[in-house]
Amino acid sequence: MAFCIEIPSLDKISEAAAQFVSQMGENKVYVFYGSMGAGKTTFIKAICEHLGVTDVIISPTFAIVNEYEDGEGSPIYHFDFYRINKEEEAYDFGYEDYFYSGNVCFIEWPEMVKNLIPENAIEVHISENEDGTRTVKVG
Repeated sequence: MAFCIEIPSLDKISEAAAQFVSQMGENKVYVFYGSMGAGKTTFIKAICEHLGVTDVIISPTFAIVNEYEDGEGSPIYHFDFYRINKEEEAYDFGYEDYFYSGNVCFIEWPEMVKNLIPENAIEVHISENEDGTRTVKVG
């Protein structure tokens, strides 16, 4: 799985998320890389909406993990490891129960827990271009 999505503006993010969802297949764990402000949380929010999430979707920066329910009633886990100081902190909340649950996991700042990420995780790189557009590279 490797593809690229261009997001020309914020008002086109829903279309980009729909394209992402159409390519997800059976993959469950996605790790999102990008600088602060690149749009990781905003893109994950749009993806979750296309997966049928009706809850308010916010960044789990302080909670570390937020749980949502998709349109089928299955959980979606959204992580933000930006504020974690060491990988051992991920053991405290039982990361394995989430990462290996068979449910969709979206992980922001995976570099903070790089040794804990499942081998089959799909990398998603979001970059902000000089003109304000975003490029999403998957795979």
